[in-house]
Amino acid sequence: MIFRSSYLLLVVGTVAVSAFHPVNTRPLSKVSIMMVPPLRSMSPDDFPSDYDGEDLSPTEQSVVVDENEDDDLIRDQLKRELLLMASTTDRGEFATGEERDIVVDLVTQLEALNPTPNPATDCNGDWDLCISSTQLFRSSPFFQSLRSLAGEENKAIAENGFDLHERATSTGQIGRVRQTISDDELVSEVDLTVGILPGIPFRIKGTVVTRAKLTVNPPEEWDVKVIGTSVKASNVPFLDQLLDDVDLELPVGSLYEQLLGKVPVSELKTFYVDEGLRITRDVDDNFYVFTRIW
Repeated sequence: MIFRSSYLLLVVGTVAVSAFHPVNTRPLSKVSIMMVPPLRSMSPDDFPSDYDGEDLSPTEQSVVVDENEDDDLIRDQLKRELLLMASTTDRGEFATGEERDIVVDLVTQLEALNPTPNPATDCNGDWDLCISSTQLFRSSPFFQSLRSLAGEENKAIAENGFDLHERATSTGQIGRVRQTISDDELVSEVDLTVGILPGIPFRIKGTVVTRAKLTVNPPEEWDVKVIGTSVKASNVPFLDQLLDDVDLELPVGSLYEQLLGKVPVSELKTFYVDEGLRITRDVDDNFYVFTRIW
């Protein structure tokens, strides 16, 4: 039952994500979004800092609070290097193996230098996703809910489903990925651009918006329950006005309740946040680095 429900919701989500463009007959041999292998840590001997690699990679990660004011310069330097890597690798999408190792090292060091006692409670505001260790769309609460539904025993099935979704939307391009966080809600916005047919110089655009209920469990944990998904800002004539006027939203949370009796809870943990940067990890330890939108 869970397998069938998960597959149904994944299909429904794929339709919702790509609802503003027609079926594309372009073969999948040429894709615009590259499959990114998992980022892997460097060996302890390769860490380019004064920190020991074993100290920065505990078995059970917890929030570290760095109150040493002298470390401000170190944090600033690490953030500059991380943002440079995000820019030169297109948010990690086209990073080489060596670059992926460097990104993992930078993220791990920043988490060890976190200046905020309760990171999960200090994230309200608007954020842009600048780099990730997995597919960018997985930062959405919709896909996080599918992963939570699968559980550890069915993790491989969930991963295969995400790969299928990536291939199904491979003729498109992911633009900005944003999150707006308040005390009790997380709103995810993913900009998509999709080609119609090869040789036709017209691309359809739209923003997939997913709302989720947010419960904060200090110091680092969020419990996230998806509410609904919709599409806005399409450039298709009449469709944009229709979507805005009717305010169509796929009630994902209600579908979960009808099919399974409950909405899956996605656990996210934030181990670093300051005035301009946030690092959040999912249940599989994938990290998502966001910069605050001022």
